[in-house]
Formats: sequence, C-alpha cells, structure tokens
Amino acid sequence: MDPMNRGPEEFNHADDPVGVAGAHAEPGAGPQRSARDREPVTPDFGQRAAGLARTVQLVAGDFLLTVNPVDGSEIENCPPGEIPGPPVRRGAAERAESERAARPPLPAGPMASPSALLEREEERARLVRLLGRGRSVRLTGPAGSGRSVLLDAVAGDCAELAPDGVVRLSGHRRTCTELLHELYATVFHTSLHRPDRATLLDRVHDIGAVVVLDDLEFGGAALEELLLATPECAYVFAATPETPAPHPDSGIEEVFLGGLGRNASLELLEQAVDRALTDEEANWAGDLWFESEGLPLRFVQAGALLRQRDQLRGEPNSLDAYGFPLDEPAEASVFSGEGREIPLPTLGEGAAPAALLASRLSEAARDTLRFAVALGGEVPHQAHLPALIGDTHADAALGELLDSGLLSPAGSRYRLAAGVLTQLESTGYDTGAGERAHAAAQHYTWWTGHPSVAPERAAGEADAVLAALSALVPGDQEDHPATAVKLARTAAPALAAGLHWGAWERSLRVGSEAARLTGEVGEEAYFHHELGVLALCNGGLDRARAELEASIALRGALSDKRGTVAGRRALALVEDRSGGLPVVPRTPVGEEVPAARHEESQSPPGGVPSAVVTAQLPEAGATLVTRRVTPVGGAMPKARRRTLFGGARRNLVAAGAGALLAAVLGTVVTLGATSNNSGDGRDGDVTQQQSANEDGSTGGLDADPNSPGSSAKPGDNKGGGPARPGKPGTSATPGTSGQPVPGTSGSPSTSGRPSSGSSSPGTTKPSDSGKPSSPSGKPSHSSTPSGTPSHSSSPSPSTSTTPSTPASSGGSSPPASTKPPPPSSEASHSPTSSVPAVPPPPTASTTP
Repeated sequence: MDPMNRGPEEFNHADDPVGVAGAHAEPGAGPQRSARDREPVTPDFGQRAAGLARTVQLVAGDFLLTVNPVDGSEIENCPPGEIPGPPVRRGAAERAESERAARPPLPAGPMASPSALLEREEERARLVRLLGRGRSVRLTGPAGSGRSVLLDAVAGDCAELAPDGVVRLSGHRRTCTELLHELYATVFHTSLHRPDRATLLDRVHDIGAVVVLDDLEFGGAALEELLLATPECAYVFAATPETPAPHPDSGIEEVFLGGLGRNASLELLEQAVDRALTDEEANWAGDLWFESEGLPLRFVQAGALLRQRDQLRGEPNSLDAYGFPLDEPAEASVFSGEGREIPLPTLGEGAAPAALLASRLSEAARDTLRFAVALGGEVPHQAHLPALIGDTHADAALGELLDSGLLSPAGSRYRLAAGVLTQLESTGYDTGAGERAHAAAQHYTWWTGHPSVAPERAAGEADAVLAALSALVPGDQEDHPATAVKLARTAAPALAAGLHWGAWERSLRVGSEAARLTGEVGEEAYFHHELGVLALCNGGLDRARAELEASIALRGALSDKRGTVAGRRALALVEDRSGGLPVVPRTPVGEEVPAARHEESQSPPGGVPSAVVTAQLPEAGATLVTRRVTPVGGAMPKARRRTLFGGARRNLVAAGAGALLAAVLGTVVTLGATSNNSGDGRDGDVTQQQSANEDGSTGGLDADPNSPGSSAKPGDNKGGGPARPGKPGTSATPGTSGQPVPGTSGSPSTSGRPSSGSSSPGTTKPSDSGKPSSPSGKPSHSSTPSGTPSHSSSPSPSTSTTPSTPASSGGSSPPASTKPPPPSSEASHSPTSSVPAVPPPPTASTTP
C-alpha cells in the first residue's frame, strides 16, 4: 500500500518515470500511464523479476550526475546539449501554489478556530513599513512569543510589494547555502538542476522578493553573506535571543517581541474557550500571566486545559476526536459524570501543561507524542502515523495535538512546541525511546525505498528521517547501527535526487559512522564514494580526493570491481579539475613521501612511473592497498599526458638537447685551440693531457702545485679547457682557454698569437707522449667563432688569480718563489657562483 496515497499500486515497471511507479503517483511527479497501458491484472503465479534500481540523472553545475543507489553515483562532465538554459520565473499563480505547499498541511479532524492577533498592531505596522522601504528586519522574541503568527500577518500585508512576491522559508537546521538554493528553487523552475556556486549567486542576485524567514539559526558572517548575495530582497527574520546577532554593519533593523499584557492574555484565553471566564478562572489566569511573562503559547495551552475541564464536567464518557466513546473502560473513571466539580489546574500545571494535556488525549495522540520524543521533537507526517502506531485512525491524532498547543509549525511540517519536549521527558514519555526510534527507522527504510515515493516527498520528510538516524547511532542495542546503515543507504539517493543536499550529506555521514560501528566495509565504501561525489559537485577538490581514495581502497580490499571503476572515474575527474597534477599523499613540509620516492638513477624506458598511492582503513590506520594512479592496461588521463614527454615530442626534445650540447662542445674546443700564448714559436699547438682524477690520487684535483711529491706543475690546466671552479686547492691560470693575461690590456689577439714582448705564463705542458692534441698535428690558426672575442668567459671568482710561471722548455730561468694564496671562502661554499662583471686584479708576480 502506498504510504501517502492509499490505493492499488504497481511494482517493477521498468518504463515508469523516475521516482514514480504507481498509477496513484502524486501530481507533478511525472507522466502517468493510462489503464490500457498497464499490465494485465491476470494473476501471474511465476516469480517476478526484481525491479530495476531507481536511478535519477540531474545536472549539478557543469556536471552530469547519475544517482545510482547500487554502485554509487556516477559523475561526468555534462555534454553541452544537456546543460539547462536560463531559468524561467514562476508566475503569480505558481508562486501562490508554492507558498501553499510551503505551509504545513491541515490535520484531519475538528479543530478550534485560530486565535486572533492581539496587541501586535504596532509591531505589524512597523515591519510592513520597513519592508516597504526595502529594509531587512530581525524579529527577536523568546520561544512561544507568537513570532510565527505575526509573520503570517506580515506576509499577507506584503503580497504586492515586490515583483517576485513573498517567499516563505524555514531556517530550522538550514545553512546559508541551503537557504539560497531554496530561494532559487522557489522563484525559478529548477527541474533536476542544481546550479553551482557562481551560477547560484548570479541568479539570486536579481531576485526581488519579500523573504519571510522563520526560525533563523545563524547570524554574523553567514547572515551577512545571505544579505550580500540577494541585495534586491527584503528580509524579515524571526529568531530567538539565543541566536547569534547579525553583523553591526549589516544595517538590519531590530524589532523585539515581548509578551502580551494582562488584558490581552485574558482575552486570548476567552477566545480559546469560546466563553467568558469566571472570577476563579480570571484570577488563575492572572497568576499564570505573571508566571509566564505573558507568553501567548502558555495561554493557548491554558485554553486547552479549560476546554478539557469543561468536557470533564459536562460529558459522561470519554470521547475521541470524532465524538465516539473510547474503547478503554479504564478511561471512564477519568471523565466523571455531569455535575462533578473538576478543580482548576495548579499554577505549576498551567506553566508546564504538557503532561496534563497529554494525559487527557486519546491513546493514539499519546503514542504520537512518544514517537516525537524518540525523534528529538520531530513529529512524523500524519500519513505515517497509522503505520507507526498501528491504528488506522491515528492520523487524527495530529489535530488533537495541534489543538492542544503541543505542536508548532516548522516549515512544511510540525514539531513539538517550545518546552514540550523537556516536560514530556520529565514525566516518562522517553521510556522505550530507542525501540520507537528503531521502529521509525525501519518504517522509513521501507518508505523511502518504495517505488511510488517521489524524491521530493522523501526530501520533505528529511528532518524525521535524519532524527531517526541520529537516534540509532551509536544506539543502545547492537541491531540499531545496522538499521541506521540500511536507512541511510536507502534514503541518501532519494534525498540527493530530491535536491535536498544538506540532508543528503548528513545522512551520508551518519551512515558512514554506523557502517564503521558495524564493520560493514562495503557500505562504508559506498558512503565515502558518495561523500566524494558530493564534495566534487560543491567544488571541494581536496575533500573529494580524500573521500574517493578511501572508497577505492576499501573497495579494492573487497575486490569490488564495479565500485572501484566508478570511484576511479570520479577520481580522474577530480585530477582533471585540479589541473592534472599527480595524486601523491600529502605530507608536512620537509618530510619525505616514502610512497612517491624512486631509487632509480634514470627513468625507465616507458617514462616516469606514475605516483603510487597507499590507502588506509580509518579504523586501523594500516596500509591496505598500494595502487597506481593510472589503471593497469588503461590509457593515461589527458591531464597527466600533458605533463610528461612521450613519442615524437620526446625525440624532438632529445634532438634539440644533442644539438645544443654539440654547439657547446665546439665552442669549448675552439676556445682552447685559440688560447696558445706560449713563447716557444709554436703558436697554436694544443696538447692533450690526461683528465684529473677525482679519486684522490696524485695529480688529481686536490694536488698542490707547490707541495713536495706532487706531479702538478704551476700553471697546469689539464685537459686544455677552463679550470673547474669550486674545488679547494685548484687555481685558474690566466691565459689558458682564452683567459686575459695579467699585465696586458685584457684583449687577446684575434689571430691566436700572444702580444709581442710578453711572456706566456699559461702555456700548456706537452703530454708524455710528446704528441700534439690536434688530430692533424698542425697548429690551429682559427680565430674565435662568429667574431666573438675569446675573453668572453671571465675567470671565476672562486679561483685564485695569482699567475704562475711555467718551466720554460728552452732552459729559461726558474719561476719566482711565490706561493698562490689559499682559495677564498666563497670558492669552497659556492662552486657555482656567478661571474663578476669586472674580474678581480691579479697578484703581480715578477720573473727574473
């Protein structure tokens, strides 16, 4: 049986629209099939195939989201043709219908006439005047001061003030972002479309409406954000004094709502009982006014107490809401015969009347109160009461409770009035609350998964569903968390499809905690996957990556291939939105990532290996799975492909690098060939020496030319190239490899010959074999290439500038006894320091 619309139903129709699988689906939920299109009513004794899972496709920003309750939601970039166009505003008739739907439904059964608005004319006129000027107002009053009744009157007065009319919203357990989405969905048609943050702010910026927001629960920066996002809206906020105050510079007017006066309170009580008060009742009401500070809720409840007293005095038997006697004979002693005096309630009972009022209600109404206490004050919809209580007429209990002043409206639903929950808990109505919450969770598990329940209807009952979930985690019994997992698993896809994403996120988090308590790894992986998809839709890439990696790790441990594929696809989309950066574990600055370190000295032939990610179980903290970011056998993501060289691009880069290396080597060889400044008449002869050894042997880099036993000669520059700077104990010889000779003008000869009359302290020593280094054995007379002077490479500041006089091959005088200074500190600490613009002056060395 359909829990909302009683009547025959059809199951397992593959061609039914999403969320609608019965002939009695609610209007507006989707197209309905005619009688001739339905299946034949002939009995089918064979086993029917299981119905397909209800999947819903919707557009979230620029994503195409497919809500899949089996393997997890699938997300991809929305094709251009699927992105909705500009939204269409609702007309006046549609706005009126939307406002009617925003109000709580009228309960079944007879009810007393609503009370008139007393002593609120001044506040009412001030609110309308400020809203007409485009100002926002905060109506502050204690719980039970009649804020909701005053808001109803103000909404009726402001119906024609704004182009988009009056929008009624409830701030009960709502954030700023949720309220913005609800405002957008109220003004525009948003069928299966949830805009992203930027689009949402752009579209609500042009909404011009009077927004009546009851039960506001936030202030400060969040409230300022709401005002800045909708500059064309005028708000009237209803809040309690405990609600955080708005920002001082927000410009919100403050209107405080206090209690009623004594005369107004007595008048309200007379309207409730529909007769004049006796002197005794008037005195009792005066004491109650002093005790309650004139709160209207207390006098509405006091009027219910007086009506029950009149019924006890005048009716011989107890009657239900329809006027029929109750079946319980024990209740007959409570309702005495006519003429018996029933004393007035005490002052304490009048100030806290919930227990006394409940004791005189029907059994179905008392059971409804017990379920409301078990759900933390949330009252199930009246259509669920017959199934929860087990009474076919239990839907009339909601009217009894509302008529007694025990309920108050909260958006499109009802919840216990202010202070009632505490009063009922103190009188034992919380006994067995865990079992009732468990029964409610089982009922909502069946109901949210029923094929005839549209996602919008499930989203409307989200508060009660979340209350049942919260009551079971951690739970008093072992089976409570398991039931919470089933409820969250069933309700979460419906809440996502119903675009109530705040409730979707809360249900996923409670379900994840319940799955962790029960050890259901597969269900925990599903919740992590859904949380990752939700974070991706909201733009939280870091959170999405963390949730998806956890889900992939858990599903990999279970060998869940389909779930792992869905998680990897979503993770690839996260990487694409992150700019194609490799996914590596995040560690604090200065710490090494063991999972991403590679000991290879060079890259493997296939290129740089993909990053390795280790996933951990939340409860154990131990590594479970080590995986590659790129699937084995699969193609590398496009974003990653752009960051690596491959194919022809890698060959082109290698060829360019080779050409550059050849040019550099040629320049070095040419410079060495043109730097023969010896005076032996063999200009251009270049000899090749053996390279210096770096293993510390004799004649290596650390050899001292002046130390005994050293084979290095003063002025030696083995290899014929420029001296390697930065090694302690080495010295650069000016005049070698195109270095300017000290004492000269600093411009070497362009023909490769030294200046006339100058000695050559940098002549290279012939090799032991006595052969020149030139392959042809002829001196080189080529000039510097491209006309560039050979002194373009200045001596490094890390080398010694003291020239050394080599031993002459022609028997010339020995060099002067001058010892080169030790290398500077800069040479020992900064081997790659930059070359100064002006070389330092060399130390003069005289030769005999």
